[in-house]
Amino acid sequence: MATPPESPRGTDAARGSRRGAKRIPRRAAAGRRSFTSTLKALDALAASGAQVSVRIDDLDLGDSVLVGDDFRSLPIAGLGVVPLLIETAAQFEAGTLDPLEIVDRAGLEPVAVAGLWQHLKAPALPLVDVAVLAASAGDALAANALLAKVGLPAVRRRAEQLGLTRSALMDSFRDSRGPDDAPHVALGSAREYAELFAALVNSTAVSAGVSAQVAEWLSHDHDLSLVASATGLDPFAHDNDEHGLLFINKTGRGAGIRTEAGVLAGPRAGVAYAVFVCFDDLSIAHRLRAHDAFRVLGVELMEYVF
Repeated sequence: MATPPESPRGTDAARGSRRGAKRIPRRAAAGRRSFTSTLKALDALAASGAQVSVRIDDLDLGDSVLVGDDFRSLPIAGLGVVPLLIETAAQFEAGTLDPLEIVDRAGLEPVAVAGLWQHLKAPALPLVDVAVLAASAGDALAANALLAKVGLPAVRRRAEQLGLTRSALMDSFRDSRGPDDAPHVALGSAREYAELFAALVNSTAVSAGVSAQVAEWLSHDHDLSLVASATGLDPFAHDNDEHGLLFINKTGRGAGIRTEAGVLAGPRAGVAYAVFVCFDDLSIAHRLRAHDAFRVLGVELMEYVF
């Protein structure tokens, strides 16, 4: 299912050129790490009937270190709000949207699939706080509020400008989907989402200001239960890690859908990654098998960057 993008011979040649230098960069050792256990876990999922897509890019070298069906468009659930957050930040920066504009949830269709706002007493919040909820808590109601303000056509235009040709936010969050609704909230490809997160940390997603704002929102994400479980970070306070670990991520969850994309950087290397798994959620065992594959990837990503 998934394969390293380069042959061993090419990798050896690259290593040889590094050894010929007077000083080996600290991050050169990252090239000697492999993702053998990740390949095994993802291949096992694919053999069981799951749809799997993965992409890992080295941010320093500009190369892909693991690729597996990364071109496929798969359902990605709440991960699809990242282009919405980018469009929101872009409109804040352009002055076409006031970050302190108050949004009342009473004007929104109730949705209880995920999030905190539905449980809060405050019926209205400023848009910038709504964006924080959408990014950090996977808040469906908050995401719908942002979408109602910026508009789905604007998000789709922004996605095209960002080069997302196989990824799209298709609809708002709903408790149930009828025949007239889009079948999924969002679709995405692992390749495009790994590139999108790389653009955020490289300050090239729309502008430096927009990239920094969205990266800040995502740095507060509470869901560290999949790939991020290997980082040992505090789910509620991990934007200033004392061990020098830089990390931002966003997950997506739905019936038979688990997705995550992010950036992980340590002293030896930095990577942008995306992994999507769509599986038959027939039992807890099926679900945990999918979760285990994410965690195996997390462990090997930590070995790569440290």
